[in-house]
Amino acid sequence: MNPIIEKIRARQILDSRGLPTVEVEVFLKDGTIGLASVPSGLSRGGNEACELRDGIRDFYAGKSVWQAVHNVNKILSDELKGLDVRNQRRIDEVMLAADGTPDKRNLGANAILGVSLACARAAASALNIPLFRYLGGIFPSQMPTPMVNVLNGGVHADNSLDVQAFMLVPQNFRSFSEALRAVCETFYALKTLLHEKNLSTNVGDEGGFAPQISSHEQVFEILVQAIRGAGYTPGEQMSLAIDVAASELYRDGKYCLGGQEFTAQELTDLYEIWTKNFPICSIEDGLDQNDWGGWFFLSERLGGSVQIVGDDLFCTNEALLRHGIQKSAANAILIKPNQVGTLSETFNTIQLAKKHGIRTIISHRSGETTDSFISDLAVAVQADFIKSGSVSRTERTSKYNQLLRIEQKLMQGSAVLEREGDPVEA
Repeated sequence: MNPIIEKIRARQILDSRGLPTVEVEVFLKDGTIGLASVPSGLSRGGNEACELRDGIRDFYAGKSVWQAVHNVNKILSDELKGLDVRNQRRIDEVMLAADGTPDKRNLGANAILGVSLACARAAASALNIPLFRYLGGIFPSQMPTPMVNVLNGGVHADNSLDVQAFMLVPQNFRSFSEALRAVCETFYALKTLLHEKNLSTNVGDEGGFAPQISSHEQVFEILVQAIRGAGYTPGEQMSLAIDVAASELYRDGKYCLGGQEFTAQELTDLYEIWTKNFPICSIEDGLDQNDWGGWFFLSERLGGSVQIVGDDLFCTNEALLRHGIQKSAANAILIKPNQVGTLSETFNTIQLAKKHGIRTIISHRSGETTDSFISDLAVAVQADFIKSGSVSRTERTSKYNQLLRIEQKLMQGSAVLEREGDPVEA
């Protein structure tokens, strides 16, 4: 084995919205290759690392990423040549120094992250071990619970719903595969129900249905009906989660939702009514990313019974999470590696969250590729949940399929250890 980086090459590929993104290959001297691609978000937090786009108006509508590709091929490849690919932190430190900015605006977070992830995959391949084992060591055995987007609104759908995503959260199942089956069956029941109500079953960016429904309360009622129709008990076997993406709704100190204006306290009152009337277990980005006082009020009011998730609030940023912990702003964090730009920084944020009892949710982006890196990451860090979109569209199901493969590996490994007298839970 010779795990030394020989060269790095990038190319422009297309994501699930048909927009350009970066794909990176890392070549080692022993012939090993690591491949990774970078997703892109549509609803983006104000503190996310800089995604470098070319801005050429008549070329991919300004969305091409040739400069980011160039930065990998001509700068990062030279900077990293000769380094041991197993030294992830050193690799990421060299790239951060080469960029020289807090938000990675010079080289682009999409360029840097592509290299960071591809290096990790190359290292795992060179060692001939699964990626989740390379990232997490011998201990990971916990599968994340899926939070599955089944109905889209906001900027991810062409309908009148302000809430961006409505999700199913399976509970009390013995395995990931059983939980995923329950979600799929509820998804089928939802499709049938929408047909019966003469509502569209076209899907939005993240694979969930995007019908024209008049109110958020009606969505909750339909989802509860679908859960029952699939043979499951709402609130016991299947709960609901919402991603409000409230920063998209915030104007001049007020939140505009459902044709009404709300203060942070009034919107919290509405969330409380929803959680009492429907089996909602998680609220993501319930308030604007800069409304720290509102977040404290929301968490104080509902955090004892509901998961309060910060996405745009934290942007997978260790410093922002530390501030949020001091402010008691949330009890869960969404983890998106492309928000921060390197695998090492992602791990730092996850470790801080775990240290302070903040739940972790590894997440996709609305503009995805079929790369399933986040599935291995979720198992490696023993994340509580994973968000990968709906159980439709290949760029979404590729993550769930990888988790099914990992679960099988864990079960096989457990069986071997049990036979050797060292029982391990699957």
